Amino acid sequence: MADPLWTSAEIARATGGVERGGFSATGVSIDTRSLEAGDLFVALAGARDGHTFLEAARARGAAGALVTQDWAGPCVGVSDTLTALEALGVAARDRAAQARRGAVTGSVGKTSITQAVMAGLRLAGRAHSSVKSYNNHIGVPLTLARMPRDTERAVFEIGMNHADEIRPLTRMVRPHAAMVTTVGPVHTENFADGVLGVARAKAEIFEGLEPGGVAILNADNEWFELLKAAADQAGAVVRTFGTGSTCDAQLTGFEVEGARAIVTARLGGKATAFPILQTGGHWGLNSMAVLLMLEALGVEAATGQSALGAFEPLDGRGAERTVACAGGAFTLIDESYNANPISMASAIATLGARKWAGRRIVALTDMLELGPEATAFHAGLASQIEAASIDLVFCAGPLMKSLRDALPPTRRGGYAETASDLVPRLAQVVQAGDVVMVKGSNGSKAGLLAQALIAIGDPRAGLEEAR
Repeated sequence: MADPLWTSAEIARATGGVERGGFSATGVSIDTRSLEAGDLFVALAGARDGHTFLEAARARGAAGALVTQDWAGPCVGVSDTLTALEALGVAARDRAAQARRGAVTGSVGKTSITQAVMAGLRLAGRAHSSVKSYNNHIGVPLTLARMPRDTERAVFEIGMNHADEIRPLTRMVRPHAAMVTTVGPVHTENFADGVLGVARAKAEIFEGLEPGGVAILNADNEWFELLKAAADQAGAVVRTFGTGSTCDAQLTGFEVEGARAIVTARLGGKATAFPILQTGGHWGLNSMAVLLMLEALGVEAATGQSALGAFEPLDGRGAERTVACAGGAFTLIDESYNANPISMASAIATLGARKWAGRRIVALTDMLELGPEATAFHAGLASQIEAASIDLVFCAGPLMKSLRDALPPTRRGGYAETASDLVPRLAQVVQAGDVVMVKGSNGSKAGLLAQALIAIGDPRAGLEEAR
């Protein structure tokens, strides 16, 4: 039988807590809906106090709990469960001293790049990573606390909405390699100095680097020099990706072939080419970033290229599906998880470059947290849509109204105040042979549009996903 992830005695030592009944846990959970038998349940405070779910956790098979209140079940009592979770994460990091750790942040691409890196780490040995977008003050220590003691390599996603949020998380992870995918106008409403503030906040990731660690930077990004200065100050070894000839990983070509693309590059001065299961143009540079991170964590380029060749688009981040409809089928490109001016421009350009016999349609919802420039950013999409020869544009949300108004009447597919109100108009127009891309911020419910389109081919699937 494999060693447990944690024993109650180890949890008590790591957190300074009091052991009340011995137990061994095989995992760590903060949510009874996803809790698995054998997990340690951490009763976090919040909008809903985790202590009210203790009995539900026990019913689902929790081995024990981390609590601040009296409880009859096996547990470890602490004064603050979030602080205890952080301590548990640090203890997991320290006991797996052999593990090389990577950290990824950036305005776009964090989750996809993190998961692509994980695909390479998995091929190379015992690996661990963030799941979903567990990248905040709870997700990062939770991911650390879940790291097995025999882990060889791990990669962590680190996000932020404000300044000073990345700093404590990177110091918790203490990565051997840290990456900033790119910097752009995302979360700018939270920064008085706009994108400059975002860049400075992203640069915090280098403050947690292990001595002599690697900083991986996008040389094509306008904030490269600021980020490099921060990396240099941290004593990092800087490695770059981009399209310039001086980059350590230079993208030289990206050619879409059906549902895949061929990436050509120069890695360490040597020419190479390899296929990937992505069609988005941004995956050219993403692939370079992934390979540099894998190299920094001790994984060979051939292994990384193999991983990229099998890595499929994540749900809501470019995943494609064929949807049956009257007269045949249409293609759905689901980009509904999130959106900002950078990712929106890339997605529209990618759709425009795609060879397609039928109509190109986009269904867009508001991009959020853009501050006073939000209206201009949305209206500015009109020129990108024209350049990509998009046939019809459906818009939902008060900000997207500025895009609707900027479009010529021939491109206006429909507008509604909310995503749910746009659903019937969109579903009525889509027909066989179309390719339809759905994109918007998660908070503006772009996912509802994707679910509605899926339901055209399988009404049961749409209902299940909408629950």
